Amino acid sequence: MLAPTELRAASPPRRSLQIWRAEIPSPEFSRFLYTAVGARWYWLARLGWSYAEWEGHLDRPEVETWVAYMRGTPAGYFELEGHVDGTVEITQIGLLPAFIGQGFGAHLLTVAVERAWTIGASRVVVHTFSLDHPNALANYRARGFRVFEELTGRASVPEEPPGPWPRGH
Repeated sequence: MLAPTELRAASPPRRSLQIWRAEIPSPEFSRFLYTAVGARWYWLARLGWSYAEWEGHLDRPEVETWVAYMRGTPAGYFELEGHVDGTVEITQIGLLPAFIGQGFGAHLLTVAVERAWTIGASRVVVHTFSLDHPNALANYRARGFRVFEELTGRASVPEEPPGPWPRGH
């Protein structure tokens, strides 16, 4: 997305959702969000990170974590990362399973894009892949994102997504 005017904002959800910035870097909380939101979609890249790696990532001023809450319960989150060229990347975005299908994803993406422009983005980017939620790409397009590049390749993933729980729940 190359300009704030390209954002097609979603309507706020019918049910109240508060979105707060996690201003104090917390490797434990960020890892919880990453696994709770992403494990069913094969978010694997950070699963092997040590505490120090999480801490080093989160403690950078160009990284922001924002958490959506429904009646005090974490419902989802997004992470932004600014780059030296002015690009702001939505590096992570998603909902916990209990909150999918209620219109929160479109609103969360809208808030993420608005925040990216607020902090001075020259462009806003988001990446997706074929194992993400089936509605992810449609949501990105509905908010005004355009496909910039398509890459085809093979990824080594387990037969079943790892999920946030060992041995299922």
